[in-house]
Amino acid sequence: MNKFMFQVVIEKDNDGYFAFCPALQGCYTQGDSYEEVLENIKDAIRLHVEDRLEEKTPIPSFQSVSLTAVEVRV
Repeated sequence: MNKFMFQVVIEKDNDGYFAFCPALQGCYTQGDSYEEVLENIKDAIRLHVEDRLEEKTPIPSFQSVSLTAVEVRV
């Protein structure tokens, strides 16, 4: 069994949680709770990687991502 590490972004809004994996284009999901969206994105990533392995498409390597907040005055 192979292991892969991916960065995941999770955002919260009024409708729940949204998660996506920047390294895997089109790999995103949603959930009602943080725990649910975390499990959902793991499933989405696993399915995405399984497809890539089956098609012999390269799997992106782990790269460090920096996330910060900035204040903008308009």
